[in-house]
Amino acid sequence: MSYRVRPDRALDDEVHKAAAHQLGRAMAVLTDRPQGLHEAIHAARKNIKRVRGLYRLIAPLAREFQQRENDKLRAVALTLSGVRDATALIEVSRYLQETATSEDERHALARVCDVLTIRRDRLSKEETDLEDKARAAIVTCGEAIEALKDASFEGGRRDTARLFQKSWRKNVRKAMQALAECCGEAAHAECFHDLRKRSQDYWMHHMLLRDVWPAAMHAKQLEAKLLVDVLGRYLDMSILADVADREPHLFNGSDDHARLLEAIISRQQTAREEALNRARWVFADKPEREARTMKRLWLEAAD
Repeated sequence: MSYRVRPDRALDDEVHKAAAHQLGRAMAVLTDRPQGLHEAIHAARKNIKRVRGLYRLIAPLAREFQQRENDKLRAVALTLSGVRDATALIEVSRYLQETATSEDERHALARVCDVLTIRRDRLSKEETDLEDKARAAIVTCGEAIEALKDASFEGGRRDTARLFQKSWRKNVRKAMQALAECCGEAAHAECFHDLRKRSQDYWMHHMLLRDVWPAAMHAKQLEAKLLVDVLGRYLDMSILADVADREPHLFNGSDDHARLLEAIISRQQTAREEALNRARWVFADKPEREARTMKRLWLEAAD
């Protein structure tokens, strides 16, 4: 797997290789579409997200490059998000159906899932410029590869260790601040969205630097990914509740609408508690201590 930065190799080569590979995969899947356009878009967005995560890790070394390329890649990912967001609502409705507490609720949520599938298909047909957006994304990824060729990430062993120490400390501090805001009485969906973004960075950074201590880094990576998934489910339920409120006509006046909202309220509370418990464990160490540990592990692995 090439999404890694190995301590026994030159940082410049590793960053170029990892980013170019992910951008190339995004271009390939959008071109070949082995499972159709919508699945290709989903896969490409994940590749783009990984590149942005990598660039945040090395940001102190190339701040202007990171900001410019991050903005470019974030913008193209947003153009591809419409139908994917509608698909995510179908997936969370299936989760609600699978965790139903009665047969009546299960049947109602099955009907909701069918309604959301019809809605997704309608939105897909209305998004007539999706092909153009896919082609534009391929062009943007190609431009990002060219920009990468002109970027330099040179640094000695100790400079690289200090770089990762600084990035790690900053990113964990942001995560802990997001967690604190989620624990407040006035916490809203945006707080949990910010925590999910920071958790995604944490997960990807463990993946990138896993060679410094493979077993421990992999274990923490898995815990961070579970946190990301729970937060994603929590946020998707919030979006589904908003859609149900904005588009009640989807349910034709049936009681499915009320059953859906009841299910969301119940499962969201569970997801919230699970997410906060997982986040407290994932981000249990002090940022300064964890950052120093990463610096030491990098230096030891580089030797």
